[in-house]
Amino acid sequence: MTDSATPTASRTSGKRRRWPWVLGILAIILVLILATISSFLQWTVKRSWPQTDGTIAVAGLTAPVDVVRDELGIPTIYGDSLADLMFAEGYVHAQDRFWEMDVRRHITAGRLSEMFGESQVPTDAFLRTLGWRRIAEQEVPLLNDTSRLMLESYAAGVNAYLADRPKSDVSLEYAVLGLTNPGYQIEQWTPADSVAWLKALAWDLRGNMNDEIYRVVLASATSVDQAEQVFPPYPFDRNRPIVEGGSVDGDAYQPAAVGATAAAAAMRVMPEEVPAIADTLQGVLAAASLLDPWMGPAGKGIGSNSWAVDGRHTTTGKPILANDPHLAPSMPSLWYQANLRCRTVSPQCPVAVGGWTMAGLPGVFIGHTDRFAWGFTNTGPDVTDLVLTRVEGDSYEYDGALVPLDVRTERIQVAGGDPVDITIRSTESGPIISEVIEAGEDFVTIGREAPVPAPGSADVGDPGEGYAVALRWTALQPGTTFDAFALLNSAQDFEAFRQAAAILEVPAQNLLYADVDGNIGYQMPGVIPIRQGYDGKWPVPGWSSEIGWTGSIPFEALPWAYNPPEGWIVTANQAVIGPDYPYFITDDWSYGARSQRIVDLLTGQIERGEPFTIADMQELQMDSWSANADFLVPRLADMPVQEATQSAMALLDGWDYQQGIDSAPAAYFNAFWRQLLTRMFDSKTGTEISSASGDDQFFEVMRTLWDRPDDPWWDDPLTAETEGRDAAVTASLDAAYQDLVGLQGDDPASWRWGALHNLTLQHGTLGASGIAPIEALFNRGPIDTAGGSGIVNATGWTPSEGFEVTWVPSMRQVVDLANFDNSTWVNLTGNSGHAFNPNYEDQVQAWQTGGQFAWAWSAEAMDAAEEATLTLTPAN
Repeated sequence: MTDSATPTASRTSGKRRRWPWVLGILAIILVLILATISSFLQWTVKRSWPQTDGTIAVAGLTAPVDVVRDELGIPTIYGDSLADLMFAEGYVHAQDRFWEMDVRRHITAGRLSEMFGESQVPTDAFLRTLGWRRIAEQEVPLLNDTSRLMLESYAAGVNAYLADRPKSDVSLEYAVLGLTNPGYQIEQWTPADSVAWLKALAWDLRGNMNDEIYRVVLASATSVDQAEQVFPPYPFDRNRPIVEGGSVDGDAYQPAAVGATAAAAAMRVMPEEVPAIADTLQGVLAAASLLDPWMGPAGKGIGSNSWAVDGRHTTTGKPILANDPHLAPSMPSLWYQANLRCRTVSPQCPVAVGGWTMAGLPGVFIGHTDRFAWGFTNTGPDVTDLVLTRVEGDSYEYDGALVPLDVRTERIQVAGGDPVDITIRSTESGPIISEVIEAGEDFVTIGREAPVPAPGSADVGDPGEGYAVALRWTALQPGTTFDAFALLNSAQDFEAFRQAAAILEVPAQNLLYADVDGNIGYQMPGVIPIRQGYDGKWPVPGWSSEIGWTGSIPFEALPWAYNPPEGWIVTANQAVIGPDYPYFITDDWSYGARSQRIVDLLTGQIERGEPFTIADMQELQMDSWSANADFLVPRLADMPVQEATQSAMALLDGWDYQQGIDSAPAAYFNAFWRQLLTRMFDSKTGTEISSASGDDQFFEVMRTLWDRPDDPWWDDPLTAETEGRDAAVTASLDAAYQDLVGLQGDDPASWRWGALHNLTLQHGTLGASGIAPIEALFNRGPIDTAGGSGIVNATGWTPSEGFEVTWVPSMRQVVDLANFDNSTWVNLTGNSGHAFNPNYEDQVQAWQTGGQFAWAWSAEAMDAAEEATLTLTPAN
């Protein structure tokens, strides 16, 4: 037994000795396989990253151009001619952001289906109906010689980068797209591709179309009076407009004129009751919302902050200008930072400008030259109307006669599917948007019992089978807006600045100005329609010449300011001017919560005799104080909440109303605010589009309703009892406590606003693919954020959807007119559009915490910041 057992033991031990060797070999093979896969993935990801050092010979240049990048990947482009600078800007944009550019031009042309398949046919149909690309093609020949030179040179630079370059070497996204659409081919860039994006920007900032629909939805579900309560008048007694005083003399506005302007003529604004057309109007908004995944949601919170203080109130004796536009978040950010510098500024090369560009468009859109700085905020004028139209066959009724519709057919090419032909019909007012939507049978009856002006203003006729809905919008006429942006890049003083504003037609923006000579100024631009017979708050009958647009407000009559006596100007989407201004701009301003907070902080520091620094302005941009909490919290203390809720109510004692990331009272207050809005407003209509936005419009609504404790808005229709104010508020406080216990536990002291209010930076096309590995490639976050809606640190959220951030300060800049090298800036994401590139997300943390980066401008500062230099030379 012993002899026979020995060999068995020996064989077993031999096997044991061989296994480690075999496992080692397998481990090495596995490591090699993983390393190979890792190397392949890294190569796949990095193959599209641009060359940033060395020399590249490029056909189309007349002289060498240097592209000097800093640590953040921000280029400063040096050239000897305007054409070469624009060429290089196009080349650099294509290096870092071409996928974004390509998608944008497919959006504006209504050609998304060519990239992403049949799911985008309804979106394309809506975009083709609006006709942005057609209008852009009409605009290009209308532009001046300088603008066309910029656009053509820019396009040549883009195409020079694309030449003979495989798609996967342009951007990683093309490799992903190739999995489902391998036949997709990149086309040459054209000037119309650039100009068309201005139409998309105008759509994003289009004004009150959503409010017009919201009014009807609310009025149909409740009453006209209740709907009007949700749109209270602007509180001029509390929240200062941009411009105070002055008057219109003839056709010209005079800022320093003494005396009030003439009151606007009375308008017939709406009927005694609004008929039940809410369902079909929600369909119109459903059509518009097809663009939300591509461009972000519209809403009052989409705005901006800007202010300038003159040298009397700064430590340097020169102005400081601050600006932060609020837009839907995206990955990468809308903005691309760059400086464009002629080596010698001359009439042939007039540009020395730096700031915020947009990939796909030449020039700088917000920033500073070597003479002045400027910023934008949205004016929000009413430049759209929904026009009810009586259609019979291929004609429509106007002044008792039938007028032929303009009819065209367009073909939508579909990746992986058959082409789709659509018919687009338009009236003199604009395209009929009610014929776009799938299952849109109800749209042809939108006008049945439609709202009309006051009796006697027009013969509305028999609605018969109902009316179609046309969209009248200032952006649907060819214009010269790009000329304005081009002129801003070379302007030298306030007079030239105003000349640029005079041709900035749409989107209408508040233009803020400060220069090295110590001046500050403001100008409202834009084509603002003059209406006859109505004010644009409601859908309007389109069959009578007695009702319509009769022209636009003369530019000379638009409000402006130059070196106001107080030494500061604030624009943050509030009312531009007081109620006595003789022209109608809109009644749907933002209600001034942000703007007045900025005014109060500026004037408070001035009154204390403390001059402003750059750091002061950065801190102000991050102010997270809630005017809504300031009004409501003191009024909540005596509400008879449940015993368990008392621990949450205790958080509000002594709260400073700052909505910081770690704030427990901010978490509870906003949970309460969400519950209250849902109970009071959303439950009345049961429709998603009519949900309360929760911004400063509703701050004002709540101020008005608080003194009406038995108002019907307080009642919850989902309960059998009729509730008043205290019952609604108490129920909302209790429900908010239960919500947060479920979300963050039963210790109120541990609750955090930032944990609720977080931001996901989602890639615009592939970030919602539903495929986790692809989303992980391109998305970033979630990121805890401070601030909120109606707050200077404007990280807005939509109560009906949750606490997540839906719009943001898309960038921040603070410009020092005493020394441009002291200026600072920060982007939402980073400059690069290439996933995993070091500059893809390298500004996110600073953006979150309120940090900003030095903005080099002088030759010495540029040299110190240099990380890489690429020289583009003429190929021949």
